[in-house]
Amino acid sequence: MADRVPAYRRIATDLAEKIRAGVYRPGDALPAQRELSAGYGVTLMTLRQALQELRDQGLIVQQAGRGTYVTPAHAAYRVDTLRSFVEDLREQGHEVTTEVLSFGGGVLERLRLLGGVPAIHQTSRIAAPFADKVRDEDFRNLSLYAALADAGATIARASERIVPGLLADEHAGFLRRPAGSPIFVSERTTYGINDEILVDDRAIILGDLLEIRAERAATRLSLQWGTSVDLGQ
Repeated sequence: MADRVPAYRRIATDLAEKIRAGVYRPGDALPAQRELSAGYGVTLMTLRQALQELRDQGLIVQQAGRGTYVTPAHAAYRVDTLRSFVEDLREQGHEVTTEVLSFGGGVLERLRLLGGVPAIHQTSRIAAPFADKVRDEDFRNLSLYAALADAGATIARASERIVPGLLADEHAGFLRRPAGSPIFVSERTTYGINDEILVDDRAIILGDLLEIRAERAATRLSLQWGTSVDLGQ
C-alpha cells in the first residue's frame, strides 16, 4: 500500500530526529536548501514545507541571507537580579534586539528577539511624570531601567509573578507562533525608593525558547510558592 504520509512530513520527521540525536547540534547550520532537497529527492517547495514544520516546532530558525540553523540552546531568564530582560540575556551571550511596536499614553510596547527570532512581547506601563521624560528615548538600543535612571528615578525593588500559560491570538502574530503554544507570563511591578510604582510590566515569554532559573542565597533571593487557585474549595 502506498505511503500516505506526505513527503514534507517524512522529511520533517527525519530532520527532527537528527536534531534530537545531535547530528545537528544547537546553533549548527543545516545544509543549504538545494542540497537538502536534492538529498531527499524532492522539490524546493516540498523541502520548504518540511522546514516550516520544524520552525513551528521551534527546532530551527531561519535568518534571511544566512541560512537555516538549529535553534540555539535555551536562554535562561534569571529571577535573582533586578535588571532588564535584555541585560540578563546579553550577559549570557545571546544576540538580543528590540522592536518598538508602540509608545503612547505612558504605555511602551516592545518585541524582544533572540538571534532574530521573536521571543518576548512586553508591555510596560510607565508612571507619570517619568512617561513624559522618557518618551523621546530610542528603546531599540536603550533599556527602560537605564532611561528611568537617566530621568532621575531611583529603582529600589521589584515584585514579580511568573505563571505558565498558552499563547493567545492577540500575541500569536507578534511572536510568530500558533495560538495555544506554551508560554510564561511575567507580571512585574517596579518600585522607587519611596515605594512608589514606577513601572507595571507584562511580558509574554515563549516557553520553548526560554527557561526560568533561580540562584539561591540567604541574602540574595526570597521566593514564595503559592497556587493560582483556592485549594480549600
